[in-house]
Amino acid sequence: MKVRLFVALIFSIALVFSSIAFILYHMFIGKGERVDIGWFLSHSRPHMWAELGVALAVGLSVLGGGLGIYTTGASIMGAGVHAPRIRTKNLISIIFCEAVAIYGLISSVVFCGLVKTFKFSVILINDLEDENHDIMRMNYNTGFTLFAAGLSVGLVNLSCGICIGIVGSCAAIADAANSKLFVRILIIEIFGSAIGLFGLIAGIFMTSKCRMGEE
Repeated sequence: MKVRLFVALIFSIALVFSSIAFILYHMFIGKGERVDIGWFLSHSRPHMWAELGVALAVGLSVLGGGLGIYTTGASIMGAGVHAPRIRTKNLISIIFCEAVAIYGLISSVVFCGLVKTFKFSVILINDLEDENHDIMRMNYNTGFTLFAAGLSVGLVNLSCGICIGIVGSCAAIADAANSKLFVRILIIEIFGSAIGLFGLIAGIFMTSKCRMGEE
């Protein structure tokens, strides 16, 4: 625990000093406007936000599934030494954890299908026509929405994976002590796994009206 706190403290200090150095550098070279969040959002490409959303959806989901398998698998192996009968039926907890990663994979595939190529130089010009204004808004809206949806799906599945891992670990230990407790705890685990499905549905619904391109 002390090592984790120390690493987190070092990372936080490094992040703060890096941010301060970045801000001061742009102020000294006369480009302080680039520190503005609005400038960054308006000059970054929609594809960057869309791809970040895809990466967060699958990355955080796989991380949640991996943490769940790590937590549950360790308990199954440990309790299985005392009661070998639990090793087979408790694999359902591993399947639930794997499903969390699959939710993220499905979301990322859906999000990737919404990303289209377009000439950014045609849209980002000084004197924009009304039609180009609408195209720019549409593409930026899609990029930001995909980022928000990917982050939502990823965080939901990360929480879901940790939840399933802890409950599955308790299920394995309880089953080793009393086989009658397995079904009761399994019901709790099923409700926990449904959380990841909520994130998948919400992410797809958020991006249902998104469209990217030059038309």
